[in-house]
Amino acid sequence: TVTLSAVRSELLHRNWLNPNLLSELLQGSWSTPRRWLNLQEYQSKKLMQESGVAVQRFYVADTASDALEAAKKLNAKEIVLKAQILAGGRGKGVFDSGLKGGVHLTKDPAVVGDLASKMLGFNLTTKQTPQEGVKVKTVMVAEALDISRETYFAILMDRSYNGPVMVGSPQGGVDIEEVAASNPELIFKEVIDIFEGVRDDQALRMAVNLGFKGVLQRQAADQIKRLYDLFLKVDATQVEVNPFGETPEGQVVCFDAKINFDDNAEFRQKDVFAMDDMSESDPTETEAAKWGLKYIGMDGNIACFVNGAGLAMATCDIIDLHGGKPANFLDLGGGVQERQVYEAFKLLNADPKVEAILVNIFGGIVNCAIIANGITKACRELQLKVPLVVRLEGTNVHEAKRILRESGLPITAAEDLDDAAMKAVAAIRK
Repeated sequence: TVTLSAVRSELLHRNWLNPNLLSELLQGSWSTPRRWLNLQEYQSKKLMQESGVAVQRFYVADTASDALEAAKKLNAKEIVLKAQILAGGRGKGVFDSGLKGGVHLTKDPAVVGDLASKMLGFNLTTKQTPQEGVKVKTVMVAEALDISRETYFAILMDRSYNGPVMVGSPQGGVDIEEVAASNPELIFKEVIDIFEGVRDDQALRMAVNLGFKGVLQRQAADQIKRLYDLFLKVDATQVEVNPFGETPEGQVVCFDAKINFDDNAEFRQKDVFAMDDMSESDPTETEAAKWGLKYIGMDGNIACFVNGAGLAMATCDIIDLHGGKPANFLDLGGGVQERQVYEAFKLLNADPKVEAILVNIFGGIVNCAIIANGITKACRELQLKVPLVVRLEGTNVHEAKRILRESGLPITAAEDLDDAAMKAVAAIRK
């Protein structure tokens, strides 16, 4: 579970609130497409490698002996061993084997096997994992390269430009949001014509703005064009490289990358989506995803059942304002059907923490009558035992309210969000 104070960063991390946070900071644009696919670091690097993007040489191992063999094959001056889990903060994490740190540097290949034996099969706990940690099944054994300078580079879809935009900064290796806020003059953008692609002059201008000099300018420009090729090839909505750096030997290397994908392209990106490992996901989140629902467990006792991430955030906040605590963040999304409503109630009803449910629906593209029918069906068939507060507004709301009113079920109607939150909090205090 995550607390209310952490849910915003969690939503941004999953790209449920805003798929291009940097673009929002720069342009004020806002969009909420579905995002589910998460890849391990080595998987993203593999995709980049296949597109000719310069990354560190690496191998993946699932046994200590394979890790040792990989370290020997690298024949590198220094080796970095990284535990592969989806959570951040690996470097400062702790294994239940007693090993501290999910990222280790060594110049002795013989040490890699011993380190891997204390990672593989053990749980790694970081600031972003559950309390019990996440079991490490694979490790990445990579060549460690020195970085003489770090920059930031990203390609992302931006609705305000109806297409892709390159964003870069000579200040990399740090939170780009902080750079955008404190030194906006160090943020450079290039709007890409989706039909023409990245022009040579655009790539070179971005390389210059990133601070690359001499022969490195052409090298960086080439990498920028290759990253755009990858962006198109895998139907990405964002390719973010931080740091996009240079080495003392004069190489431009993508040291770390995050790739977001458009789930609408899953039908033609089967190989990419086949890499998705749901084993690290919370079982409730995984079940919710099957029905097109977005769920995050929290530490309270009032379930929030809404449509739209922004409305969900507002609902969580107003519950907290009235002295209650949200038990979850559950977003129905747009084209919802009765079965999704039923399955959502099924998930909430199975949570022992839930002492009341607050339904807050604003029917724009959602038909409130569909929601009402789903609610009444769920209440009857699941024999809902906890208080239920419902606030509906928008499309077909009068029909929806009639359905709820004539159902004979103990449903508390609310006139607005403030009224709904007060009634939900009051219900658990009885």
